[in-house]
Amino acid sequence: MQASALVGLLAEPERLRVVAALALGAAEFDEIVRVSGLPAPRVAKAIRRLESAGLVSTVEGGAHRLRAELFKQAAREAAPGPEDLGVVDPADEAVLRAFFRGGRLTHFPTAQGKLAIVLRHIVTSFEPGVRYPEREVNAILAAFHPDHAALRRYLVDEGLLTRDAGVYWRSGGWVDVLGE
Repeated sequence: MQASALVGLLAEPERLRVVAALALGAAEFDEIVRVSGLPAPRVAKAIRRLESAGLVSTVEGGAHRLRAELFKQAAREAAPGPEDLGVVDPADEAVLRAFFRGGRLTHFPTAQGKLAIVLRHIVTSFEPGVRYPEREVNAILAAFHPDHAALRRYLVDEGLLTRDAGVYWRSGGWVDVLGE
């Protein structure tokens, strides 16, 4: 079941209450009525609709069972694919995936080697040959992490950015010569 179909199916509050009752362990019709707090005719209608969509099945003896595996399937389908970090080296990519979510640095690595990989990735946001005032450097780095001052200091200490009189320029890291 696709995530959008599941959301549409559960958009009706009465169906959602029946699903909640089933998820809480109610299986017999009377029990679903009691747990959901809905009148029996509405529960019956909701169960019919949920069964026709395949989200609920009726097992031997008339008990109802929620097909919870469909929620997992829908969640997997709706989950975004892995973020393209633009990295060729699988080892570097594994490090970056551990420290970045949605393009933002979640925390600073404590291991020097991992920190170097993270910093080399971040410094690619700066164009070689361009001079940046500190205010602009801070704005670029704030897009990665709220502590832009620490990030700026790490980049300078690592030799990836150079500073003189409040102006910064890229002085290290790899450069994509084939890029646009």
